[in-house]
Amino acid sequence: MKRKYAVICAILAAVFYALSTPISKLILTEIPSTILAGLLYLGAGLGMSLVYIIKKKTVKDKKEESLNKNDLKYVIGMIVLDILAPILLMLSISLSNPSSVSLLNNFEIVATSLIALFIFKEKIGKNLWVGISFITVASIVLSLDFSQGLSFSWGSLLALGACLCWGFENNCTRTISDKNPYQIVILKGIFSGLGALMLGLFLNEEINNWIYIIYALLLRFISYGLSVFLYVIAQRYLGAATTSSYYAVAPFVGCALSFIFFKESPYFTFYIALVIMIIGVIFVSKDKFKSEKN
Repeated sequence: MKRKYAVICAILAAVFYALSTPISKLILTEIPSTILAGLLYLGAGLGMSLVYIIKKKTVKDKKEESLNKNDLKYVIGMIVLDILAPILLMLSISLSNPSSVSLLNNFEIVATSLIALFIFKEKIGKNLWVGISFITVASIVLSLDFSQGLSFSWGSLLALGACLCWGFENNCTRTISDKNPYQIVILKGIFSGLGALMLGLFLNEEINNWIYIIYALLLRFISYGLSVFLYVIAQRYLGAATTSSYYAVAPFVGCALSFIFFKESPYFTFYIALVIMIIGVIFVSKDKFKSEKN
């Protein structure tokens, strides 16, 4: 039962996260990338703080284990990576089509899984290896820019950099995922958000329309706050590699929303990469189901 509950949490986390890329593209017309990255994470932290306060006053639940000084290095790593990753992603969205950026988010599976293997010694199944290979190939195809000869798109490379940061961050979070999930999300949101905001102010970024601050905070409360909270819950029972495989549905949902919002007409290589990416995710899913049976 706990495992089924964790699967539901992982899928919901992915759907909420999928809202992020296309809506962020719209907000970037009024708020610069670094400040937006800060506001998005701050929205997650403040929103979950409110949820936590309401929950404590209305629901008597079993007490979660709090973070302690032994968790400090993972918390600091988590916060630093969560400052850098969304800034890279916002820069990527500003330079690229949101559909391509959404699809490239699947590279987070590759980063998370390989880091889980080499650093945290989690096992990776044969199907997951095949899935990782396909997703990597698809990511390379998406990153190629044919408009000015054969070269790599800066927007795509920034998205891959964000995925790499989140790969490390996912594994830091996995290490402390048995602790109070509200504390984890609130710390992530508030401190990562403030860090990015201070960097944006240092860079003299300016906001063109202040009402968009509310939009940004609300967006990230849903797409980061609730998403990360559910992700942390899922990691408790599934592990970093398996949870990230469920999370793979998010880029495809984000891709579909981007087509709806922006009426995109991507280059033919996008469709090639889409097919390869789907094959990769299928193999990742096979590994997931095999792990569940065992």
